[in-house]
Amino acid sequence: MVLAHDTARDAVAAAQLVNTAVRGDETLTDVAALDAFLDGVGVTGRRDGTEIELEQVRALRPRLRAAWEASDTEAVVELANRLLREAHARPWLIDHDGWGWHLHVSELDAPLADRLAAEAGMALADLIRAGELDRLRICAADDCDAVLVDLTRNRSRIYCDTGNCGNRQHVAAYRARQRGSS
Repeated sequence: MVLAHDTARDAVAAAQLVNTAVRGDETLTDVAALDAFLDGVGVTGRRDGTEIELEQVRALRPRLRAAWEASDTEAVVELANRLLREAHARPWLIDHDGWGWHLHVSELDAPLADRLAAEAGMALADLIRAGELDRLRICAADDCDAVLVDLTRNRSRIYCDTGNCGNRQHVAAYRARQRGSS
């Protein structure tokens, strides 16, 4: 199943937001870091640039992480519905930045944390409807708790992009094989 570009983008953005606080590392250290993150994931609309806004976005991370840690679909359904309801989501069609018609689920002047929650909630809803929740994964590296969205065709992605985990695991396996053959 091919996911709509906005579903994939918003799911990946949610994972990247969760990953701004993994392994005890806080990367959203200040408002400038938040702005850089938002620019990197392509968030449009209102930004207040305040410490309060930064704290609201930080507070959203554990709520989003719950989607990756959920034990069943019903828990993710409940989370998606709660995110959409609490963010006052009101879907509307828009065509911008060369993507063609796609959904936005909150007004561009809505508070940032509400927009992020609504977009993540809609991405989760789309993944649920498409039967694709298994694309939400936690990194397979033993020393990593980052989350990821596997968008590969063959569903083979198991390592995150945050800590070079795939490369580290492959090098460790290679070295173990070398030790075993000597």
